[in-house]
Amino acid sequence: MSRPKQQRPHERREFIYGINPVVETLRGRRRHHRIYVRRERQDDQRVSGIVDMATSIGVAVEPVDQARLDSMCDGGNHQGVVLETGPFQYIELDEMIARADGRAILILDHLQDPQNLATLIRSAAAIGIGGVVVQSDRSVQVTPAVVRSSAGLVEHVPVCLENNTRRAIDYLKENGYWAVAVESTDDAEDIYVADIPTPIALVIGSEERGTAPNVLKACDLTVVIPMPGRVESLNAAVAGSVALFEIYRRMTYEDS
Repeated sequence: MSRPKQQRPHERREFIYGINPVVETLRGRRRHHRIYVRRERQDDQRVSGIVDMATSIGVAVEPVDQARLDSMCDGGNHQGVVLETGPFQYIELDEMIARADGRAILILDHLQDPQNLATLIRSAAAIGIGGVVVQSDRSVQVTPAVVRSSAGLVEHVPVCLENNTRRAIDYLKENGYWAVAVESTDDAEDIYVADIPTPIALVIGSEERGTAPNVLKACDLTVVIPMPGRVESLNAAVAGSVALFEIYRRMTYEDS
């Protein structure tokens, strides 16, 4: 499945900051360039652990002052450590399907908010998702902010960048997946009682417009999360996370 050509690591560098995001990014697939640590925190146990990890994989370490670190992350809470690294490494949809080996795949249709993407990535990582498909056009992608908000877990979740959600769904269906959209439509079934076949490609729409009509048309089933309380809707990250854990419950306990 084709997607926009990925940039070579030397074409762009990113700054990942914070203890957990830096640790998880060092464990990921990127090409790393340099670690910057605050001079006054070099003896801190967590920072020194990062220094040891970086040194063991051949990443240079440079002690700097607080102002230098602040400038690298626009004043964000870097906890005394910043990693200069190459861009996030997306994978092809073919590879994702092969690696997923029947596990659920999450498809995000024009999601906009980095915090929502990070939350969904954390939920996806928690259930051991097979991968996440995001849009390459007019959608949030994996940025340092997403890495930070996901506590670095995005570095361990296969993410595919596709320019057409409908085509990605069609391709997944050709490879045996069933596309299930979480959307409040007239024909949507209660997610807790619906007969949902596997393997599942779970589709979550954008924050403002939901799932695009042509994407809904491509789905095999639409489900809704019942809300008996005084709430009319959930945001994309919450709805997606609820759905992900329901899929996990079904596949873990009902199929065993």
